[in-house]
Amino acid sequence: MMKAMDRVVDAVDIETFLYCTSEDEAKELAEQLALELGLPHGDIVFLEFKAWGARVRIRSYIHHPGDHYRWMEKEHEA
Repeated sequence: MMKAMDRVVDAVDIETFLYCTSEDEAKELAEQLALELGLPHGDIVFLEFKAWGARVRIRSYIHHPGDHYRWMEKEHEA
């Protein structure tokens, strides 16, 4: 059975607000979140610290151009 993640064409973005005391702590927490969620190659593409926390967007590329795309495998054809 094919998973939804197998059908991701390029990237997954996660956006959230993290409770933290500094921009540096926000960066550490965002990187840790990507690891905890099992997202490979997590990059912070947006970070805005405000008073008691930070709005962050993490992007994880599941497939890059020219990768082996799982949805193209014969056993997954409909």
